[in-house]
Amino acid sequence: MSRAPAEAVWQIITDVTRVGEWSHECREARLLGNARAAAPGIRFRGRNRSGGLRWSRSCVFTVVEPPRTLAWRTAGLLGRADSTEWRIDLEPVPGGTKIVQTYRVLHVAPGLDRVYWRLVKAHRDRRAALEGDLRRLAELAAVEAASHTPAMRPPREGSAVADGSLGRGTERRRYSA
Repeated sequence: MSRAPAEAVWQIITDVTRVGEWSHECREARLLGNARAAAPGIRFRGRNRSGGLRWSRSCVFTVVEPPRTLAWRTAGLLGRADSTEWRIDLEPVPGGTKIVQTYRVLHVAPGLDRVYWRLVKAHRDRRAALEGDLRRLAELAAVEAASHTPAMRPPREGSAVADGSLGRGTERRRYSA
């Protein structure tokens, strides 16, 4: 849970250029084309790192309901090999905001799940890493809400990701802070 109001968390999660401040894996992102803000159908590209591996993902916002729900879909490897839907829900609670992040693997090409399993060991179990993301997001929003200014922390180095669920159809995972 964040001590910040939902609006403060919302300002951070909808600014894709700030994802590197709280995500353990996505180091940077940028809106594509002439887009200036998150909206359904708007595309962005995220650049990721896990250990020595680096890759990028083309993404599209699918749900933007201020200040409650933000969802996007990724498209990897030529936009066809794999796709995951990510969602962040914000729930006002006494004293702040409950942040819930979920992901659902939509598609992985046959055999690719085994390749990912071998190459991206951190994707075998993402729980601790994603819970850490939510703690960093919650704290960042609380600091900014208290000071009314962006905290702008530099991205962290060397964190790892985890999730063994790739390739298992509609696997869902839920994390909250």
